[in-house]
Parts: sequence; structure tokens; C-alpha cells
Amino acid sequence: MTAILDTQWERVSRTLTHLTSLVLAVALMSSGCSRSPESIVDDAPTARPSILLITLDTTRADSIGPEAEGVETPAFNALAARGMRFRQAYASVPETLPSHSTIMTGVYPAMHGVHENARTLAATYPLLAETLRDAGYQTAAFISAYPLDRRYGLARGFSVYEDQMPEGRSERTAKETTDLAVAHLEGTSSDRPLFLWVHYFDPHYPYEPPEPFRSRYAERPYAGEVASMDQEMGRLLEAFRQHQASGAIVVTADHGESLGDHGEAQHGNLVYQGAMHVPLVIAGEGIAPGTSDRPVSNRRIFHTILDLAGLENESSLRNDEAEVVVGEAMKPFLNFGWQPQMMAIDGRLKAIRAGTIEVYDVIADYGETRDLTSDAELSRGVRQALRDYPVPLLEVQPTAQNISEEERKRLASLGYVGSDSRPVVRPDAPRPRDMAYLFDDLDRASGLFVAGEYRQAIPILERILAADEHNLMTALRLAAAHSALGANGRALEAFRKAESIAPASGDVRHYLALHYMRTGEWERAVPLLEKVLAETPDRLPAIEALADARERQGRVEEALRLRQRALSMKTAEPEELLRVGQLAMASGNTPVALEAFEKARLAQGNAFRHHLELGVLYLDARRLEEARDSLDRVPASHPGYPMALFKRAQVSALLREPDVAARIEEARRHADATTSTLIERERLFQ
Repeated sequence: MTAILDTQWERVSRTLTHLTSLVLAVALMSSGCSRSPESIVDDAPTARPSILLITLDTTRADSIGPEAEGVETPAFNALAARGMRFRQAYASVPETLPSHSTIMTGVYPAMHGVHENARTLAATYPLLAETLRDAGYQTAAFISAYPLDRRYGLARGFSVYEDQMPEGRSERTAKETTDLAVAHLEGTSSDRPLFLWVHYFDPHYPYEPPEPFRSRYAERPYAGEVASMDQEMGRLLEAFRQHQASGAIVVTADHGESLGDHGEAQHGNLVYQGAMHVPLVIAGEGIAPGTSDRPVSNRRIFHTILDLAGLENESSLRNDEAEVVVGEAMKPFLNFGWQPQMMAIDGRLKAIRAGTIEVYDVIADYGETRDLTSDAELSRGVRQALRDYPVPLLEVQPTAQNISEEERKRLASLGYVGSDSRPVVRPDAPRPRDMAYLFDDLDRASGLFVAGEYRQAIPILERILAADEHNLMTALRLAAAHSALGANGRALEAFRKAESIAPASGDVRHYLALHYMRTGEWERAVPLLEKVLAETPDRLPAIEALADARERQGRVEEALRLRQRALSMKTAEPEELLRVGQLAMASGNTPVALEAFEKARLAQGNAFRHHLELGVLYLDARRLEEARDSLDRVPASHPGYPMALFKRAQVSALLREPDVAARIEEARRHADATTSTLIERERLFQ
């Protein structure tokens, strides 16, 4: 046992070659792909079936199915009765985007690199939908919550990726998603097989089931959410059966919900059964009904669906092969600098590593209340998995710095707020389990901070920092909250605390620079921002802050370059496009200004109020008809109306319009001090 107790601080500095060693380890663990006589596989049909993948967000394994107590899930039960149900299936990570990234790539988070929500899945690995599309499948996905928005990378390969939430919301109900998916099924051609992914989000907190489930499960609203979702899943399964001549179905959950187990109310921080143990059923032609008690990972859903499509057989769940199942929960490490967590399961024994080792018999002790570390004999595969599973390297992990305010608020509305800074790594860091009493405060403080409710957030942040004095993110948020409220003395005191936690931190410099920008101390902010960007060139808030500073310094062209750089890193808001257009006009860059104003007009529609600027730019570019139309839209109430009339008269002269004299006269009649001089000097008017 002692051989695997090397400290995680040594492992942080290991190179990414550990990723290769992990792949080799997993390959060794799951060797032997030939099907045994006890295999669950019948002879597979030669025709490629349509495939329905349903992912149930936040659904514990013990909350759904024939063995669930106190909740009725007839649709899932009926599917399980005619398919193969895996009673020991596990998520790879207890968060929505990372877990779905594993399902769609077939590799663990240590490989695909997404350890938290609101990060982007790189195009390194082909997604399931891409492979199926290339094999001739129609592909469609219907998503129920913002954490799986297309911007995070899972839309590749889908011809339809329906992720537009109802106005003002970050999620939609199972009924709303089912309506969309059923309508798509009714309009789908039958000449090619279909891969359809439907994601339900309902059991996620807050638990608000619709009637009659709200009344039926008044004391257990989480169960009511699961039962309501099951009803809609039944409607989807029936529609799939009616519209697809042959089909295979996979139903699983991305992760569970702790519901208070081990001090965690929801999920994301711990790797105990409530958050990691998930339902999993596969059904269809070629799949014999039954149950399996061997531990399996949801990463193998990727390989199983390719097997069902007749594309490959390796690592499919239809092969009766054992594996050591691996999982992680790195959020507390990446956010707060606490011990990183990973788990490994072989048979009935589950080992958790978070600074120290815990071992549980999850069959006899589902609640993981009796630690068997001193007595249990872990297999070689478990020891190797715990030893070789890589801790994310902090210097290459993205933080939430580059998430827009809109993204932050949408994620916060669902309880997801990522780290704003890199944590301080220290040998005496606490285990997440031992800090569970802070989970509620951390969630509440994050939500209030992102919502701008700084007065309410401050006492909670102070309480957290008193309990976890090395928590850099909390110290920085406390400083930023005081700064936003104008309490500059308290802000600087909090910044000094943050600097004592991490003297060389670029995050401290960044937040302090933003504080100086807020107080108008540009000369103190600029060198800090320059140093931050020299160290981390893609830090979006620092780029935007330095652009503000350059504008105030009158360095317009540099401000423009910084604004353009910022817009290249995110989805531009109309106001940001307008600012780029104004800067480009000021620096005489007509092409860039035109592009920015045109994009803003397209985004704002009838709300666009910058027709004067656009008309002037069109005139400068000699696009005279467009200049005429834009200038004609400038209302008389506009403060620049005299200039609009002057420019319109110029356009009229250049176009040789018959009423040019009247337009010149109107420009003279409404002229102000600026345009009266311009009119008298304009050769076109002579």
C-alpha cells in the first residue's frame, strides 16, 4: 500500500507522459476483447440500426429502476426488462460537461482535458457523432441545459444540435425537450439510420417537479423530478419505436446527486456513490436481456454505440470483459487547492485517493461508512490506476477568467461557477471530504458574487476565508467585492491577504489592476496589466482593461488592436462591436469600422441607433447608395442630425440627385457651428 502513497504534490510536476501511461494501464486492465461463453451478446444483425442515446442529468443509480425505493419509473423499468442493465455503472466525473465529454470521446477526463463545466473540449479526439455521420448516419441532438451549449465543443458531427433554451432561461423541461425530439423523429427520413441524442436535465437542483409529481412526491421533490423525467422518456421511447424500423437504445446518467451523503448536498466535489454511481441500460436487437454486476465506466458507451452501429467491437459493453473503473473529482483541487481526488473500482472494492487512501466494499456498504484501508487487499490494477492517474497541471488548466459575464450568470443560475484564479498548492492541503461543511457557503458566495450581490456575499466570503485561510479565490473575490462597493481600504486589505497567500500570483496582480482601473488610478493599473498579459497573453479581462486604459491615454490604435483581440476570443456583444467601430473610425480605419458597425446592426436589428456613423463610413468607402439609405434613417431628434444632413447633401451631389439643391439648403438651415463652416467650404456645393 505504501508504494502508492507518494504525495500528489510530486505528481503535479510530472509531465504529460502520464497520459500515455494511463492509456497503457487502462488497456492492460481491460485486455481480452474476445467474447466469453457467458457473453451477453446474441448474433448481431448486419443492418445498421438507428441508435437513441438518452443521458439523464444528475440521476443517482438508486433513484431509478426496479430496485429504486419510493419512486415509480415505469419507462426505465420496462426498458431494463428487455435490455441489459449494468448495476455497477460509474460516471468518470461528477459534472455535466466533463462526463458527457467522456461519453462522446470514449476517454477519461485526464485524456480529453475537460475537468470542469464551462471549459471547451478540444478537437483532439473524434466525437461519436462525427464517426457515425461519416458512416452514413443522420445525426441530431436535443440538449436541455446551458452547460452543454455548442460553444463548449460537443456539437461536432451533429447536423442538428438543438441547444437554444427558452428566453431568459438556462434549462428546459423534459417535456419541452421531448416535444422537440419527437417532432424531429416525425420528420426524419427513413432512408438512412439515425443517431439521436436526447439530454434531460430535470433532476438538477432546484427540485421543482410539475404536477402531479409535485404533490405525489411532496416530501421528496428530487424523486418527483426523476419520476416526471421518466414519464417523458417513455413518450420519447414510444416515438422512437414507432418511427424507426430497427433501433438500439442506450440510457445512462452523466452523474448522480449526493443528497447529503458525506456532507455534500448536490454534486461536483466528491467521488462517493451518490455522485458517481449511475444507471445504465442498453437494449435492442442483438442484446440479450439480463443484468450485470461487473463495474463499468460510462466512457465505454462510446465504444458500445460504435459496436451497435457495426463499426468496431473493441471495449464495447457487449463484450464480457472486466475493467478497473476510474473516476475523478478535481473541482476542489482546481478551485481551492484542496487534495485532488480520484477513485478506482475493481469488483466490489472501491479505493479513493485524496491525500490518503479510503477503501470501501460498495456492495455490502453502499453508504461508504466503513473504511477498509487497513484490511483490504487492493488489486494491482487499482494500485496502478491510483498511482498513474494524472493530476491536472495547473499551469495549463483554463480558469473562468475568459468566460463572459452572460455565461457566468447563466452557469451560476444552475449552481455552476468556475474558478477565477489558480489555487495555491501546498503539502498540507485538506481533503475535500473534511471541508464538506464549507460546500454550501462556497456555492452561495459564488452565486451572490457573480450576481453582483456583494454586500450579501462579503460575510460568507469572510467566513470561508476564516475556515480555509489559503483559499486564494475567496480572498480575491472578497477584495473584488469590497472594491465594487467602493470600500477601497478594505479592498486593499483583502488584496494584501491574497498576496500573502500567493506572493507571485498573476491572479493577484490582475485583480489589483482591475481595482486600480475602477478607482481611476490608471498609472498604477497599466504596468500590472502589462505584466499580467506578458505572463498570460490570452487573459480576456486583462486585455479589455488595458484597452480601456489605452483609450484614456489617447492611444487609440493600440486600444483598437486590443479590442479586436478581445473579440476574437469570445462571442461579441453589440455594444462591444460598436466600441470597436468607434475606435476604428477615430483611427481612420474604415474597413474595420464598417465591419464592426454592420455586425452590430445585424445583431441589434430595429434597436440599432448608429445610422449616422454607418452612413459616414459608407460615404468614405464610396458605397453611395448604402450611405444614402443609412443617412436617411437618422432621426431629427439625433444630436448629430446637422451632420447627417450635411453628409446626405454630399451623397446627393455625388449621386447627382435632382433634389440636391434642396438638400444643400436644408443642411444650411439646420447647420450648427461645425457643419456651417463645412458647408461653406464644400466644393461639391459650389
